[in-house]
Amino acid sequence: AQEEEAEEAEGPISISGGIAAVSDYRFRGVSLSDKDFAIQPTITISHESGFYVGAWASNIADNAGDDIELDIYAVFSGGDTVTYDIGATYYVYPGVSAFNYVEFIGKTGTTVGPVTLGGILAYAPSQDGTGNQDNLYVGGTASLGIPNTPLTLNSSLGLEDGAFGNNKLDWSLGVSASVAGFTLGASYVDTNRFVGGLGKAGAVFSVSYTF
Repeated sequence: AQEEEAEEAEGPISISGGIAAVSDYRFRGVSLSDKDFAIQPTITISHESGFYVGAWASNIADNAGDDIELDIYAVFSGGDTVTYDIGATYYVYPGVSAFNYVEFIGKTGTTVGPVTLGGILAYAPSQDGTGNQDNLYVGGTASLGIPNTPLTLNSSLGLEDGAFGNNKLDWSLGVSASVAGFTLGASYVDTNRFVGGLGKAGAVFSVSYTF
């Protein structure tokens, strides 16, 4: 009875959020902060149906305007043994609206023994912000929690083709740990495209807090 009362008190809508500090903002392997420090807040409003909306932001390198990226997303999620998220993200660059673009994203995930697996398929149709070219990104992730420790090993691999790279690969390998309510992370990130030097291999360190 007490559990039912608690659920009723919470209602159908919940709000979550967090903030992260990273030594380098890497997006699909490429540094968008010119290998400098970035602060990244986020907030999400979720409905019990599985639908959620939210916003995520980060400072970026000189963008000929306000040096900020704001991602606004709307997603429907579901699944049990195999989960899925299907939605769209609008990438906004204040002061340089010509760079703004929409991307449709599908994600899936499951757990096999001690390993958590994930996949992503993202498609940005041709529009002004993509230089009037479409873009396709396919990727996967795998993580493994180390028993009796706060540590998790993480890896990712992605392939991109179109407006933001032709046959561009990115990959990462890292470790994260939960410490006193915070998540600490360190990873090695690389691509097969230097993109003006911003895709070269490098280490990324992070600390984040969620609520």
